[in-house]
Amino acid sequence: METSGDYLALSLAEMKAALQRFEQRVGAALEAAPPSKERVKRALRRGGDGRCPVWLKRLSPDIVLRYGDDLADLFCRWPDDAIRVVPYDLWLGYQPPDRPGQIDPVEIATRDAEWEDEWGTRWAHARGGVGATPVDHPLKDWSQLDDYLAHRLPDPHAPGRLDAGAAALRQHGPTRYCMGTIHLALFERLHAVRGMMEVFSDLYTQEREIRRLIGAIADFALVLIRRWGELGADAVFLTDDWGSQTGLMISPDMWRRLFKPHYAAMFAECHRWGMDVIFHSCGNVLAIVGDLIEVGMDVLDPVQPGAMDMQELVRRYGGQVSFCGAIDLQHLLSRGTPQEVRSEVRRIMALLGHPFGGGFLVSPANVLTPEIPFENLVALFDAARGNV
Repeated sequence: METSGDYLALSLAEMKAALQRFEQRVGAALEAAPPSKERVKRALRRGGDGRCPVWLKRLSPDIVLRYGDDLADLFCRWPDDAIRVVPYDLWLGYQPPDRPGQIDPVEIATRDAEWEDEWGTRWAHARGGVGATPVDHPLKDWSQLDDYLAHRLPDPHAPGRLDAGAAALRQHGPTRYCMGTIHLALFERLHAVRGMMEVFSDLYTQEREIRRLIGAIADFALVLIRRWGELGADAVFLTDDWGSQTGLMISPDMWRRLFKPHYAAMFAECHRWGMDVIFHSCGNVLAIVGDLIEVGMDVLDPVQPGAMDMQELVRRYGGQVSFCGAIDLQHLLSRGTPQEVRSEVRRIMALLGHPFGGGFLVSPANVLTPEIPFENLVALFDAARGNV
């Protein structure tokens, strides 16, 4: 059920070949599968037949390297209804083809590595880990703000920025619900540029400056939203983690005063182009779900079971918004039995989706990682499609 030996010991060339083969097989299966785009649209507007659409291709590179063709077989047997279109690596940002010293996204995702993204943030990844962590920030002092905004802020109009996304939309757009992605949409980009602890202090002591930086980041996102609209995406998937395990990272009042107007503008721009808003925010964000709905959020992701009280979420907002995620990665998929996985997936669909016209995009609450037993992946795919 997995590659022989230690998959992390594969050469970089072998890793790239395995990842490419996986993408080719899954892409071909999506093209051959019956169309499901319109069914997803109806479900996420809570007007479907009650069956929940599925998006399971939420993967770390390591899980693809570990399970290879066996994992591809699952996606070929049960193709996703929705796909997330990611035009360039989250941790790198856009790299023009003519950029000297190209950084290899596969290498930094699988090795010990440190690099600088297009915003000037320095990131690090540890071999065997998932994702990356900021280790240095470009805006060390507010006296640098004018120069940063004039010379370091990336160009959202850069030629080729969304070319990879456009190719994916041409390939899958006619039959699949396609979500154009904007990573680190506002708050996460803010603290990636300035530093997390610095931002928490600045919110109280440097409001004028922090408002300028927030506005510039929001303007960048607005351009990308318009470009996704021009390309014909069905939705924009905006990522901005606001929650800890217990609540919002700042007071709801401060969030409403400094950030909510920018989300209102972003969501309105999505809707102007006929696209849904899928808002990803990890942790317990219950305090602002009503605000997000008020300014136009269509789907809340990832509804983390360890942080969110799902019963309370449904009690307050069921029928007003659709949901995505909610399949517990940390405990259920990694430690549960296959039957426990099946039972929990069915329970969550019955809670979040079936009563609301199927308004639940079945998905793990975070990326699937290689420690998940393969039999639990089979159970997830099987239950998500309603098979028992």
